[in-house]
Amino acid sequence: MTDKTKVLLIDDHPLMRRGIKQLVELDENFEVIGDVGNGNDGIAIALEKEPDLIVLDLNMKGLSGLDTLKALRTEGVDARIVILTVSDAKNDIFSLIDAGADGYLLKDTEPDTLLNQIKQIAHGEVILSDSIKNLLIERHSIQGPLDSLTEREMDVLQQIATGLSNKQIAAKLFISEETVKVHIRNLLRKLNVHSRVAATVLYLEQKGT
Repeated sequence: MTDKTKVLLIDDHPLMRRGIKQLVELDENFEVIGDVGNGNDGIAIALEKEPDLIVLDLNMKGLSGLDTLKALRTEGVDARIVILTVSDAKNDIFSLIDAGADGYLLKDTEPDTLLNQIKQIAHGEVILSDSIKNLLIERHSIQGPLDSLTEREMDVLQQIATGLSNKQIAAKLFISEETVKVHIRNLLRKLNVHSRVAATVLYLEQKGT
């Protein structure tokens, strides 16, 4: 029997948190280990309980969703983090993807579709709407960007695109986690992107996926 995916909800609207909790728990493979109403509490619980997936609101009182996301990544939280928000503004999308979000979903999505998208993100897929993908590709319009990568950097990027963490990539490629970080830093620079998700979008676009 496989372990359940541990989920943490961070949203300052109690009714929304309750609704998302009920939705997520419809899938028996998910276990909500915490739901909190502000970013500081969310960071504390993430560090204590090490969730696999964090569903994070963007517009919160106090610490914003963006600042919460940055703090989580700075603290080394390796969970998949999906932004669930009402905003589809370009600046919000770019800022959150650059800060390390693994998905960007809108609150007005149909519940069944939303649950399916959350499951896909939990399994390592990059879930963005077509319009958001197009915005990212336009933003980094580079001719043949993958051609500049070394063979090992391409290996690492292929694993990133499957949703593996740095630790998992290191184990799969028989290299240290620190070496993985160096390769990721280099390939992001060469591709002129700021996040794993943006690099994955470019990779999948180049591969015609």
